[in-house]
Amino acid sequence: MSTVWNTSALRGVTDATAGFELDLDGMRLEAAAVERLLTAEPGPKQHNPPPALCERAHQGMRDIENGAVKNPDEHRRVTHFTDRIAYPESALFRRVEAFAENVRQRCESGRGQPVEAVIVNGIGGSALGPQLLQFACHGPAWNERSPQERRFYPRLYFLDNTDSAGLADALAVVRPQTTMVVTISKSGGTQETRNNLVALQQAYAAVGEPFARHAVAITQRGSKLDRQAQAERWLARFPMAESIGGRTSETSIVGHLPAALTGIPFRELLAGACHMDALTREPDPRRNPAYQLAIAWYLAGHGRGDRNMVVVPYADRLVLLSRYLQQLVMESLGKARDLDGRLVFQGLNVFGNKGGTDAHAYIQQLNDGRDDFFVTFIEILRDPLQADVDDGLTMGDYLHAFRQGLANALTAKGRQVINLTLEELTPFSLGLIIALYERAVAYYAELIGINAFHQPGVEAYKKASGAVNALNRKAQAWIAGVSRSWSGTANAAAEALGEPAAATELAGILAKFAVNRRTFNGRAIQRQWQDDAWMFTVKRA
Repeated sequence: MSTVWNTSALRGVTDATAGFELDLDGMRLEAAAVERLLTAEPGPKQHNPPPALCERAHQGMRDIENGAVKNPDEHRRVTHFTDRIAYPESALFRRVEAFAENVRQRCESGRGQPVEAVIVNGIGGSALGPQLLQFACHGPAWNERSPQERRFYPRLYFLDNTDSAGLADALAVVRPQTTMVVTISKSGGTQETRNNLVALQQAYAAVGEPFARHAVAITQRGSKLDRQAQAERWLARFPMAESIGGRTSETSIVGHLPAALTGIPFRELLAGACHMDALTREPDPRRNPAYQLAIAWYLAGHGRGDRNMVVVPYADRLVLLSRYLQQLVMESLGKARDLDGRLVFQGLNVFGNKGGTDAHAYIQQLNDGRDDFFVTFIEILRDPLQADVDDGLTMGDYLHAFRQGLANALTAKGRQVINLTLEELTPFSLGLIIALYERAVAYYAELIGINAFHQPGVEAYKKASGAVNALNRKAQAWIAGVSRSWSGTANAAAEALGEPAAATELAGILAKFAVNRRTFNGRAIQRQWQDDAWMFTVKRA
């Protein structure tokens, strides 16, 4: 391995073998602050000094890979780092590859019912990682290519919300008879995903097509979804590991099946991830790119996330990377309490889009406005097209100049900058990036002492939305029972329902009913803006 380490403080890492370079010079990390993290804290002479913070964090990372329970709130181990080592040689890996090739051959040969399109139904980590990989490897025009140009792999669509517009858009361009539906839910009970599943089943039934013939499930064994797929004799069921969370699942079956169905060599993604894992098991932060990245975040934000992380990849095909990292970082690190139960309100804000475009959007504020961020620029050296556009300068030359020019302008203003460079964008190099950030996030969590592998805030919103749905059903029953007609404000309706404290929530529910012309037991509700308030009227439809 021809790896060259830049060991002057924490200035970055270059791995020539992988075509990867991390440059932290633009972060201007203070040597004394770095040294405090790397050096054992002094203690009483009669005792050995406690280990340095970085050493303790590294031990936490070792514990993860040694099978310790690192998600204490849910009493779970965390195995995404180790599982991907063995996965390429597993029976499950071979089964997925064979399944995808069978789908492709059916389309190429014309024998049997072809699969022209695949709808991936999932949310959060069940969608963001697969979407990132698809866009990075195939670009935005995959579905517009001919079957021959796609090598007879199917078109691919994602449903990642409970917005019926997304479902309507997908159903407008696919035929149920030739469309496979892959539903991904670790728990098997994710409501948004289940809503899409029910609606898809209804759409297939409406054209007389048996849904089960086209349905595939990726979920934990024994989950509600798994039991349904088994009882209804779905086309296939693939098991998810209980010890891998959604936001760290891209190198598992969750990422594998959608990739294989469109011909992406998933083994290469795993090879890149495992290569980065090997680099980032190094205990010395001066030789570990993930640890350096996490330490840079820690020092930039004073261990409290005081600075926003702005992710700017200078590559159109990495436009979804900031969305992917947004979940990975913010869902992992945004926690109210530390491992000792103390209120700490930790977190690290992430946003971004893509380089070039961003210079005409929010970069103005980064250059001239508040100094409350650090920027990560990601550059791909290899250009897909050598387009000479200006006296020897290619489009790629201009893109590079814009990135370097912006980095120079920001550093000249005293802004903090990280530069990350890849020779080319491939499944292997994307695996490098995914594994780099997964370990950086886990290590940062060890530095600040929080559980990176649960998401109690997500559960809180689910419970709160359940109360709104209960109010919705109560409103439906009330409207259905109106004998003649009724008119009044949302406050008056809340009083009539016996829910005077829920007027705001009820106003939103009634507005949806009115705009969508919902009827209940032959009664409809309308609304009209009157005297600075919405007036609702219930009457026979």
